[in-house]
Amino acid sequence: MRSSHLTIVLSFAMCTGVSAVVAQEYGKPDHGQPGDEMIQAYLRQVTDKIDATFAEDYASLEHWKGIRARCRQEYFYMLGLDPAPARSPLQATVTGTLQGDGFLVDMLHYQSRPRLYVTGNLYRPAQVAGGQRLPAVLYVCGHSNAGRNGNKAPYQAHGIWFARHGYICLVLDTLQLGEIAAIHHGTYREGRWWWHSRGYTSAGVECLNGIRGLDYLISRPDVDPERIAVTGISGGGAATFWIAAADERVKVAVPVSGMADLASYVSNRVINGHCDCMFLYNTFRWPWTRIASLIAPRPMLFTNSDQDAIFPMDANQRVINRLERLYSLFGAGDLVDSFVSIGGHAYRQDIRQGAFRFINTHLKNDPRVVADSEVDLVTGPEDKRQYPIAAEKLRVFPQDSEIPKDELNTTIDQHFVPMAKVDPPQPGAYEAWRIGILAELRRVVFGYFPERIPAARPQDNWLTSEPGIKVHLQKVAESPAARELTQVVLVVRNPEAGEDSAGRLEGMQRWGDIVYTCAPRGVDQTRWTQKNPPNYVERAHVLLGRTVDTGRVWDIIAAARYLQSVHPNLHVSVAGAGPGAVLAAYAALLEPEIAGVIAINPPSSHMDAKAPQFLNVLRVCDIPDAFGMLAPRPLTLRGWTGDPAAKVARVYAAAGASDQLRQEP
Repeated sequence: MRSSHLTIVLSFAMCTGVSAVVAQEYGKPDHGQPGDEMIQAYLRQVTDKIDATFAEDYASLEHWKGIRARCRQEYFYMLGLDPAPARSPLQATVTGTLQGDGFLVDMLHYQSRPRLYVTGNLYRPAQVAGGQRLPAVLYVCGHSNAGRNGNKAPYQAHGIWFARHGYICLVLDTLQLGEIAAIHHGTYREGRWWWHSRGYTSAGVECLNGIRGLDYLISRPDVDPERIAVTGISGGGAATFWIAAADERVKVAVPVSGMADLASYVSNRVINGHCDCMFLYNTFRWPWTRIASLIAPRPMLFTNSDQDAIFPMDANQRVINRLERLYSLFGAGDLVDSFVSIGGHAYRQDIRQGAFRFINTHLKNDPRVVADSEVDLVTGPEDKRQYPIAAEKLRVFPQDSEIPKDELNTTIDQHFVPMAKVDPPQPGAYEAWRIGILAELRRVVFGYFPERIPAARPQDNWLTSEPGIKVHLQKVAESPAARELTQVVLVVRNPEAGEDSAGRLEGMQRWGDIVYTCAPRGVDQTRWTQKNPPNYVERAHVLLGRTVDTGRVWDIIAAARYLQSVHPNLHVSVAGAGPGAVLAAYAALLEPEIAGVIAINPPSSHMDAKAPQFLNVLRVCDIPDAFGMLAPRPLTLRGWTGDPAAKVARVYAAAGASDQLRQEP
């Protein structure tokens, strides 16, 4: 046994290769592009509005109980767990057992869903009286990169301590840093923006893996199902919240450095220091503390460090103050507490002692001070770790050849959240088909939109589409008065710098049109800084229940309604090329006064890297369905062939509007 002290720095920096020393730099705002100030002020304004709604949650106990069931359903949806995955057989398998000093370690794996493997180490006492059921701890790991051994290896001291003190402790690898290494950072650095459209977040996988870990623990004859705790630091702290909020079998939660709030993540840009697994997609625009509120009134120790750059103390104080208010409604203010350590983002002796003591108190009715937390610690710098148990011995799959060939871990983002399968309507059933899809789009994709977006307001040669957002509108063509004017065409400019959408639409406007171009937010004169990683603006939007592209749809609608007020006797149609064509189509779908759409070479799916990304849209429909729902309004569709074009034609036929669809090669 070793008794030397260890501070394991488990910050996100370890996962990205960025030094923890520069973590404070994440808070600095960007100033390099003309739209930086605008978009940051907008995000801050929306954050404040959402954050203020938490006061409604603790208005009364009756109110909270009244909304809690709905909140739980929304919570599962935002993690990608609604509809709930089937509770398939775990196929739990122990691949080896190691004898320690007063404990045993089982190397095991289970499948949280078929072919999604979870590797872990189960620590248990060496001697257990026959038939005795023990308290259990689900330990979820943070971002400690131990390579092929899995990130469970650096946390072995916790498993050893719990086993020596009469617990069963299951230490789980994470999806990205486990023995079967997959991806947490889809939007942080990998450019997988379709994660937003799929509603996929790696937080959902970590939550499901933990829930199924509870299933495994409860299946064991040596575990007391009424005495289970969950704990972990950093990414493991966030996973503690995900799991405890989702599963009431967790009786005690000790999240360590696992949650800030929207003001911190968005307004202070702390999101830049965090992995995608730290966040759900805030479809229903929750104040972030509501996630933790789902744990109330079960015992929770909210633990943090006073110099933690990615979980700042101002956020810590806001979160715990709100939790104390909510717990007090239950008469359970003594069951939630805040523990603050001195130092940075790390485990220290006082944190270990505090976590162990809290769990002892509530699972074993033993509130005594823990005096032996500094035993069997991992020591040394990251590249020269000294382990009580050699890390290689904790492998579930000792050889690479033993890793299951059928694993879905490395492609789980393509399977975890089901895509909608939308069949064209039957003749006579079009309107009901359209109403149903549109209602779901408004609920989970454009949920923050009002029933009708108001017309943009002119201001200093700009349009203001919503408070804080400027849109550039320019008239580029107007026919001579040789004939009566009939139609205004609003052409959507694309985000790609220098792309001439108007030029690509040459020949599509009928003689007599007035043509405007619209540069929605983030385009041309309002473009903002884009850095990969951390993709601040795009990732911050989903924490507020929206995406950059849903904002652009808002801008197009507001501009179109403004033009309708300027030209009250003319029809206003929208047009676009590439991604702009898709933005135009959704604008028309959500605004009935838009008379028609001209679309040139649009991407055929939101899975396309160049397609606009809308939160959860692929759980509802895809681009061909959106074009079809424009019927019976005129639609000119150029550059589409094959199945997407045929599907739009079938929908228009079902609507009795085939004559309004013009398809060109």
